[in-house]
Amino acid sequence: MRVLLISTYDLGRQPFGLASPAAWLRREGHEVLLADTTRAPLEDIEIRDAEFVAFYLPMHTATRLATPLIGRVRRLNPEVHICGYGLYAPLNAEWLRTQGVNSILDGEFEKDLVEIAKEVSLPKEMRSNIRTSPADSIKLPRLQFLTPDRSGLPMLKEYAMVQMTDGTRRVVGSTESSRGCKHLCKHCPIVPVYKGQFRVIPVDVVLNDVAAQVKAGATHISFSDPDFFNGPRHATQIIKRLATEHAGITYDVTIKIEHLLRHKNLLPLLHDTGCLFITSAVESVDNQVLAKLAKGHTREDFIRVVELCRVSDITLSPTFVPFTPWTTRDGYLDLIEMLVSLGLVEHVAPIQLAIRLLITAGSALLELEDIREKVTVFDHDSLTWPWQHSDAGVDDLQRKIIHLVGLHHNEPRAKVFSAIADLASKASGRTPSITVPSIKQATVVPIINEPWYCCAEPDAELI
Repeated sequence: MRVLLISTYDLGRQPFGLASPAAWLRREGHEVLLADTTRAPLEDIEIRDAEFVAFYLPMHTATRLATPLIGRVRRLNPEVHICGYGLYAPLNAEWLRTQGVNSILDGEFEKDLVEIAKEVSLPKEMRSNIRTSPADSIKLPRLQFLTPDRSGLPMLKEYAMVQMTDGTRRVVGSTESSRGCKHLCKHCPIVPVYKGQFRVIPVDVVLNDVAAQVKAGATHISFSDPDFFNGPRHATQIIKRLATEHAGITYDVTIKIEHLLRHKNLLPLLHDTGCLFITSAVESVDNQVLAKLAKGHTREDFIRVVELCRVSDITLSPTFVPFTPWTTRDGYLDLIEMLVSLGLVEHVAPIQLAIRLLITAGSALLELEDIREKVTVFDHDSLTWPWQHSDAGVDDLQRKIIHLVGLHHNEPRAKVFSAIADLASKASGRTPSITVPSIKQATVVPIINEPWYCCAEPDAELI
């Protein structure tokens, strides 16, 4: 049977969410076409020839970008079975069905995709067990993972690369060593689906995937786990073998501030095995906001981690959700001043200073009374619960900053940061006085370049 798997956005990486199910489906003898629409347009003939179409929906942005494609698939191939899978599929199940999606799967999707493909391959009168309800799929089975099959995807050099401080670039491969998360941060889309659970992918499967990508030209591996230290022993096994089997290959990981403190003894190992940078979702430097989001760390914890990473000679790349219902103008300015004082201006992508809290369907944020009081009617166009700040000046500042970032996403980070600092100062009724150190070289810390992400659409709903 001809299966078409579609990814509409995965942060500029070659999508693991296509390669992994491709291995499962091809093992069963299906003909599988992988379509990454961020790198090549989807042809009409590919849609018409498909007998089963599945959209990979790991992010809010990917889900919104899928909207016109789902409609196009339904128009060109009216009888085809369409499936949505990934974190944002069960969260938006009701909406997806109105768009013509037949079945919904969660984050542990490979086995279920195979089962649906088997059922769809039967004559219609013999089909009896195609899943159509997300409640049926959110069981989080323990899968026997296969090595992803990336054949048919665009070459790695066509995706985002790591820009090094010496002006060179590294070709980025990406993989997962775990899924889900054992933490319950209120704003995280993982929480409604995994509910504090996580699943590890066997070390051999991870390293086999890495080896295939190194053979294909990768010189850097980006681990896309929600938190690499959810299973520190598992993570340690992987990076030790990575360093042994692929000398000279660098990598990056995502780790909570809380875990960086708890496992600070592992930071030297990360450095010695080739970790270039650690992404950490700091979100805010306001302890009240951090408590509301149930982040599990404080402002003081963040400052400590900055020092720990500096001592270990690993770049810390903090991410933020600076605009929330609890943000104040002075609080935003405090964030800007702290980043300057900690020497992190070049570590933070400007888009991170413009992001507004996203409240999606099923969000645990809706458990908070002050959030329920803020939101209006669910907006099916944006797939969010819209909210307005009680201080219109805060919303105005966010709009100005996202506009600024969109216009100047190719400019040096320090230059954009300085302009943001001026806007923040004026919003707080102060004369702009924050001095941002001038940077002579183009890249001060290693970063993954992903221009689409940096020139986000005006509502900046990237989280």
